[in-house]
Amino acid sequence: MPSLAGKTLLITGASRGIGLAIALRAARDGANVAIAAKSSVPNPKLPGTIHSAAAAVDEAGGRGLAIRCDIREEADVEAAVAATVGHFGGLDILVNNASAIWLKGALETPMKRFDLMSQVNSRGSFLCAQKALPHLLKASNPHILTLAPPPTLDPKWWGPHTGYTLAKMGMSFVTIGLAAEFGPQGVAVNALWPKTVIATDALNMIPGIDVSGCRTPAIVADAAHAVLCREAAGFHGRFLIDEDVLCEAGETDFARYAVDPSKPLSPDLFL
Repeated sequence: MPSLAGKTLLITGASRGIGLAIALRAARDGANVAIAAKSSVPNPKLPGTIHSAAAAVDEAGGRGLAIRCDIREEADVEAAVAATVGHFGGLDILVNNASAIWLKGALETPMKRFDLMSQVNSRGSFLCAQKALPHLLKASNPHILTLAPPPTLDPKWWGPHTGYTLAKMGMSFVTIGLAAEFGPQGVAVNALWPKTVIATDALNMIPGIDVSGCRTPAIVADAAHAVLCREAAGFHGRFLIDEDVLCEAGETDFARYAVDPSKPLSPDLFL
């Protein structure tokens, strides 16, 4: 079976949710995983810290490294990459998972929130890639995987929450550009997006969301694993959907990923 054993991953926003699930899936292979996030102390509203995540990686069979990192800060990202390379001896994979969300219209979007989404989502993904690439270019099978949707100009996704869509599509466009620049150099630069809404702790903070129609983060983690195990050469610029990736890998039992298999699934945004 394809494996990430011995590979070193740097995952942003991995103290909980999808990022943590990807970390734990890699850890079960025996991978080295740097957990880069701001959550260094417990938050009463959201469970999980970089320290609890790194400990979970160790318990799952990998080697975890907790790194406090605000990906809006260039110095933080430089330090996170340096710490990862210094601790594990190199870097094979960057997973751009960290993201900020605000599903409100223009008049209900404070500029502070708009700036946060832009800085974390599009700028943060670019910044993390920029600092990681010098090391990824030395790796034997380098990947950059960004949790971003297929790019779209459909007004139905822009009108309800222009600020969020702009920031999220920014991650998609960064993927297109980096794939064009570094794909020919052997770096697999791709994006992954869930077909359905994923039940995360952050989702519980958004009013009106019924998690019973969601899938668990495990489906994204399994899809990410399948992507990151692929040969990097010639594999770039793809906007992948979790269920499609797993179907291609031979998965047939998707009911196991459902929060409540009896409920109809809620499609994710941008699909």
